[in-house]
Amino acid sequence: MGKYEKLAKIGEGSYGVVFKCRNKTSGQVVAIKKFVESEDDPVVKKIALREIRMLKQLKHPNLVNLIEVFRRKRKMHLVFEYCDHTLLNELERNPNGIADGVIKSVLWQTLQALNFCHKHNCIHRDVKPENILITKKGIIKICDFGFARILRKLIPRHQSIFKSNQFFHGISIPEPEDVETLEEKFSDAHPVALNFMKECLQMNPDDRLTCAQLLESPYFDSFREDQMKRKARNEGRNRRRQQNQLLPLIPGSHSSPTPDGRKQVLQLKFDHLPNI
Repeated sequence: MGKYEKLAKIGEGSYGVVFKCRNKTSGQVVAIKKFVESEDDPVVKKIALREIRMLKQLKHPNLVNLIEVFRRKRKMHLVFEYCDHTLLNELERNPNGIADGVIKSVLWQTLQALNFCHKHNCIHRDVKPENILITKKGIIKICDFGFARILRKLIPRHQSIFKSNQFFHGISIPEPEDVETLEEKFSDAHPVALNFMKECLQMNPDDRLTCAQLLESPYFDSFREDQMKRKARNEGRNRRRQQNQLLPLIPGSHSSPTPDGRKQVLQLKFDHLPNI
């Protein structure tokens, strides 16, 4: 921790504490996750190494960036980019609900991140509001890969072991006495939003849409249109800026304001010319 200045404690979990810190040399603000137990603890070591391995393999704008790892007093420290707050903070600040545009932005970015993970055979297994970070610019960053797994196809021997495991025999899930439909729970929701929720919550995994399919949902139509308009505006602004930079600057062609606010007219002297 010698190169970092501790600013505040910003979080605490079962295995670690997170501090907001500043790099003493560069001034960069970061989040440092310090594992409470030493690396001699096999559970802590396993979780820490898994998270490090996952984040080194997976690089995406909506996944938190792991900057560096170091040990101090036999305890692992993970240095991450700093994010302003979490989705849980956002929900707590808005008990009556979050604006539709913000919801779509959070969902869109979260699905982008998870779709990227799934394409690389990684399942996070702990996606929840406190693990969805939000930067000051509204960028979503999924964090905490301590319980993530890389999926590999089970070989026949493993499939046989799984099917013959006595702990899975006779398991039944209790049926709830009262069932509340999505229409009843969210009576004011738009039909397109309700349909999106149903596609996310299909009980049968074979019927449930993937992240890639959810990103194509009509629910995001207005969000996609806004993104295209914003992109067009930014491109137009950049083109104008480039054109202005290419225009030649004629010496003395510009005027500057005087202290009283009037423009100062450039006075041309012709004393060096002969009288005609």
